[in-house]
Amino acid sequence: MPDAMLTLISHHLCPYVQRAAITLAEKGAPFEFRYVDLSAKPDWFLTISPLGKVPLLIVRQDDGAEAVLFESAVICEYLEETQSGAKLHPADPLTRARHRGWIEFGSSILSDLWGFETARDEETYETKRKALIDKFVRVEAQLGDGPFFAGEAFSLVDAVFAPIFRYFDVFDTITPTGVFDRLPRVLAWRKDLALRQSVRDAVVNDYPDRLKAFLVAHDAWLLKRAA
Repeated sequence: MPDAMLTLISHHLCPYVQRAAITLAEKGAPFEFRYVDLSAKPDWFLTISPLGKVPLLIVRQDDGAEAVLFESAVICEYLEETQSGAKLHPADPLTRARHRGWIEFGSSILSDLWGFETARDEETYETKRKALIDKFVRVEAQLGDGPFFAGEAFSLVDAVFAPIFRYFDVFDTITPTGVFDRLPRVLAWRKDLALRQSVRDAVVNDYPDRLKAFLVAHDAWLLKRAA
């Protein structure tokens, strides 16, 4: 359905939204953003979002009917199957299955990252920091010469990890976290992803300010550590 009108229901800071936006851009699929305030979810949003979360992808079909997809992994798989452009999943079934596993691993990193950025005391901060380091050590062992997860070809795994690294682009302006110390391949991957146009365009220009405001609102230890 390459000619379908696509609308991505979004939140400015959501990394899962960014996965879908990056995938849309990599596939060259025209789409529009529509943002919602998740602290005051509108009724229309709750009506079409079974989990009350973003992203949602609204697909306007040829007959004018609209279908709503939820969950970022489902959205990205749908786009891979229906849109033209570069393939973002490997053709080999075994390699593709491995990629899906690392996509889930990226989601587990986001879970630790939430605890890290919202930690209000040093003990919690350090516990989550260590959990992140341990997971990125595993990622380091999987990477080759780059520039992307699987070499020269950009994949859905890259779309998952780029929003993770974006957090640290902001954190690094506040205080060193040390998460990527002694991980040269991860650092190189992070740098190459940051240069990708699809990655850069997946957020609004004031993303850093919005993330810093989020840290302030959550009384983050990250900010106290920098003081």
